[in-house]
Amino acid sequence: MKASFFANMKISRKLVAVFLATSLIAMGVNIFIYFNLNQALDKINSVFASNISLNELSDTLNKIHTGLTGYLETKGTDDLELYYASEQRMHMQMRSLNSSVSDNGVRLAERDMYNMLETYLKTADEAVLAKRGRNIDEYIEKYNECSRIKDYLNTYIYSVNNEQFKTNSENYMALINSLRYTEIMSVLIFAVASVMNVLLIIILTSTITRPLTRLSAKADEISQGSPENVEPLEVYSEDEVGKVTRAFNEMLASIKDYIARIRTQLITQSEMKEKNLLMETHLKDAQLKYLQSQINPHFLFNTLNAGAQLAMMEGADRTVEYIRNMADFFRYNVKKSSETVKLSEEIELVDSYMYILNVRYAGEILFEKDIDESLLGVMVPSMIIQPLVENSIKYGIKDLEPGEGKVTLSVYREDKMCCIRVSDNGIGTDEEIIEKIMNHEKKPSETRGVGITNVMSRLDLYYNNKEVFEMKSRKNEGTHVTIKIPLEDANV
Repeated sequence: MKASFFANMKISRKLVAVFLATSLIAMGVNIFIYFNLNQALDKINSVFASNISLNELSDTLNKIHTGLTGYLETKGTDDLELYYASEQRMHMQMRSLNSSVSDNGVRLAERDMYNMLETYLKTADEAVLAKRGRNIDEYIEKYNECSRIKDYLNTYIYSVNNEQFKTNSENYMALINSLRYTEIMSVLIFAVASVMNVLLIIILTSTITRPLTRLSAKADEISQGSPENVEPLEVYSEDEVGKVTRAFNEMLASIKDYIARIRTQLITQSEMKEKNLLMETHLKDAQLKYLQSQINPHFLFNTLNAGAQLAMMEGADRTVEYIRNMADFFRYNVKKSSETVKLSEEIELVDSYMYILNVRYAGEILFEKDIDESLLGVMVPSMIIQPLVENSIKYGIKDLEPGEGKVTLSVYREDKMCCIRVSDNGIGTDEEIIEKIMNHEKKPSETRGVGITNVMSRLDLYYNNKEVFEMKSRKNEGTHVTIKIPLEDANV
């Protein structure tokens, strides 16, 4: 009856039973070991507490005397602070000492130390007051008395500490031996519990794995061919394995339905491939939007600081104009309604950006434009000009003398291309570095900022890797970056 009851239990309940049994055994062993070890460790930790307390008492006394000595010699505030802080700490430590009469040797020693410390602190305070009153003879006399008490106290504490250490060492060895015995017993108990767990797991899991083994053997027969000659399995239980066995028997009778399901799966897989291709297309669009959304976050703080400084230095009119340009700049940056904009909007963004920079740098950056107005309606990816202008300023003309750096923005028509060129008269770049940038061989952190890399990546995605980006430069001869937008792709 019991065997039948266990055989008909669900596998989940069987596993829970095994888990609970082994967990309870392991938990009981761990609790036993935990409490025994913690009790032993607590006793060991408390053995030398008195020695530690005496050492701390001596250290605090030395710090008080050091602060007192320094203050009496130099009248320095740091030494006085050390003196008062150590004195306060000493009062707290003295609370743990016995101050009443006792016939216990240890308690009597604590009372002697307490009385001597009170005498020392009182004398030290009198020395400090005499120093403040410039009574030289009195504070020298009090200081000498403090030194004598301090030396005697250190000797006395050292003597008491040694006696305590001998007694504590004997207690410590006794506790260590007890801990070793507890450790051996814990290991033995853990070993016995582990063996019991293994036996319990083997016994209980065999009732689960045996039907599965028979089912696996029958499946091997079917895999060897001629499933019609394979006899169905007998069902011995009502658990999940019994249900799987029944489903296995039904599979033998419905092999054609199984083949039909396989064909359905193949069709589904084909549809999934088409969906994957569509997802790749969407991923490409997402990459474009992600790259297009990158902006220079620290610029916000620079511009806000510049605007605050401008508001403090002059009237409100220029500040309003500055903040308006700044607002236009960031409003454009966070716009997400579309990924393409008119070329005129890009140029307006650059105008706002240059206005902001020239406020920050007191008009030291020269900016010129040569624009073919017939191309202002050309549709281009957003944020492709401002990063180039920013790179020209940051890496091209930043180190030039004020008023010598110049950035030129040109928009012109060449064949069937709308050409956008950003030029500067800065320090330039080696041709070898430019070649690596154009071949995407340099990381963004190694190029002239993230701007050029970002623009190149977005243009590659948007125009399907057409060669629309060009960069030319020489050392000390400036840099010219040109974007060539095919007019047939520009939605003029």
